[in-house]
Amino acid sequence: MASVLRTRPRTRPWRRRAPVLLAAAALALTPLPAWAADTDSSASAARTDSGSISATAAATAATTSTSASDPDSGFDQQVLFKSAQDQGYSCFRIPAVVRSKDGTLLAFAEGRVESCGDAGNIDIVLKRSTDGGRTWGPLQVINKGGGDTHGNPAPIVDTRTGRIVLASTYNTGRDDAQSCDVPCDRTPHLQYSDDDGATWSAPRDLSPSLLPPQWNSWYATGPVHGIQLKQGRHKGRLVFTINTESYDGTRITDNHAALAYSDDGGNRWHIGAVDSWPIADDGTFRQKPSEMTLVERADGSIYVNGREQDGTDLGHRDYAISRDGGESFTAPFRAIHDLSTPQVQGSILRLRGEDRDGYSRLLFAAPADPDRRRTMMIRSSWNEARTWDGVDRGKVVTTDWSGYSDMTAISHDTVGLLYEGGAVDARDEIRFARFTEDWLGDRRAPDPTTDDRAPGARAATVLGGAARTDGRFGPGLTFDGTDDAVRVPYRDSLPLGTRDFTLSLWFRYTAASGQQPFLWMGGIGTKQPQVWLRGEPSTNRVRALITTVNGPATFTSASVSTNAAYNDGQWHHIALLRTGGRLSLTVDGGTAATAPDVPGTVSRTAPFGLHLGQAVDGRSHLTGGLDEFRLYARALTDTELRRVREFNAPLDHHGSGALVRLPLDRVRSPHR
Repeated sequence: MASVLRTRPRTRPWRRRAPVLLAAAALALTPLPAWAADTDSSASAARTDSGSISATAAATAATTSTSASDPDSGFDQQVLFKSAQDQGYSCFRIPAVVRSKDGTLLAFAEGRVESCGDAGNIDIVLKRSTDGGRTWGPLQVINKGGGDTHGNPAPIVDTRTGRIVLASTYNTGRDDAQSCDVPCDRTPHLQYSDDDGATWSAPRDLSPSLLPPQWNSWYATGPVHGIQLKQGRHKGRLVFTINTESYDGTRITDNHAALAYSDDGGNRWHIGAVDSWPIADDGTFRQKPSEMTLVERADGSIYVNGREQDGTDLGHRDYAISRDGGESFTAPFRAIHDLSTPQVQGSILRLRGEDRDGYSRLLFAAPADPDRRRTMMIRSSWNEARTWDGVDRGKVVTTDWSGYSDMTAISHDTVGLLYEGGAVDARDEIRFARFTEDWLGDRRAPDPTTDDRAPGARAATVLGGAARTDGRFGPGLTFDGTDDAVRVPYRDSLPLGTRDFTLSLWFRYTAASGQQPFLWMGGIGTKQPQVWLRGEPSTNRVRALITTVNGPATFTSASVSTNAAYNDGQWHHIALLRTGGRLSLTVDGGTAATAPDVPGTVSRTAPFGLHLGQAVDGRSHLTGGLDEFRLYARALTDTELRRVREFNAPLDHHGSGALVRLPLDRVRSPHR
């Protein structure tokens, strides 16, 4: 794409200056009561992990709190930016971190003067460490907003010269804590340091090379570190990410995910790969990749992983590949259906490489709760980002609220993580954590599996040690209420969309309290399409719920419940049907409880998970047993349901609509 010369007037309207708010929160992390763990507007249960804790167990959280720092375990952390300790700022956000050629760590952030709003008086600030992140120097203001917004730091280290270049984005500031107007007057800039961040050049406007006329609304550099390519014919090239939008005078019409590159150490920049996604007149769109992080793969290609925001494709993450040094993408961005995060920026770093270490290991940092920004977690990929470990294999950094992050390699074995976190709000502070690969742990052996006899299905994964028990028809599985679950692997036929469906299973339990999830499919929360079925003994019922979205409309839920909890320790058959504009819930073939259906799809936007015995966020687990689970992409007839209930009839032939059939009668050990 040819560069286009373009400049913009930098005008700023008169505004009243709000007084600077200085937070009085203490720096220590405080344990919070367990009831807070499931609220969004108040505090979550605070817990930081300095040992080995399963992700799902940690996410259930937490009347206790481990120490924020435990160097003996290979993990320690400290608060790096916080309004109570860094005077003159009410909030710090948008972390980025790099290690210089000579070993200095540079931690960047936005210093937000008057409020935590995205478009206020914002400076780019920096702290430096010369001892691997153990201690840090004072705060430096390296790019002063002067009433405007200067942010989205995207640093890159040129290892040939030692120069550190910093891309950033400006817009006119405002003093009302609101977002930038649409269209927003955003422009890219760049500055550099040749002395490990001690001093910085004056910023220069990159609009002539990186801002073509059609990118005339939202514009963002990073925010996360860029990379320098280490191999191939583009070795030495600097690359960072850009996300932009186009505006036609009435509305946003397109989203663009792009790469910018320089072959001369950051003097001249070019727009490289661009992937554009149209936005329909009604406001819907398939994908909107933004806030992208990138890594060079072993074969020299660039893997780009982005935040997916409100697109109709499943998942909150998407990815694309460039095989020509960032000049083009091999294909449009694709959703990563089962990489569980909320809608948030994340970061990727290479820890190990096959050529140097004998194995590959990439790290991905992001909150793990698919609904809300909490439970910061490090997950690994052992195959160059083709797949990622699930939350059950991730390493929990904290179950506090947590948000944006960045990572850098401190040494061959130690990683630095700079992330937003807080006991009350993810924007409370920015923390710096150091951890080793020993703390992360080795690659785990494959989990046991149980057969799925639906056409074309793969075996489901048995998590946490769910064990065999006497079932209704042969053996079933028993779940311990802590970390046991069965996870069905994603395949394209599983999302139900707007189709009719039937869920059928046998359950038994004796719990008198808590949520007892039998099945959870799709997302979670009030704004994610989903289907779930659970026992609620404290209110003496079994309840099913679906949440849908129809076009650009808001999310709508419908539920149906029984008048008993059926927690007598006996096996009971339950069937949930969506058909003919109604939901129908039947236990043991009795009279169905029904409720009006809500139109729309149960499979959109959210990361996709299908679990038995566990909610998809890992915050509730079944204490009890399950047997003979089935999912059909149609409504079974009364006769078919009776045959399933009384005779366990297979009904899994091609054309039956069977998507999942888990007898749960055996657990197979993994091949080693």
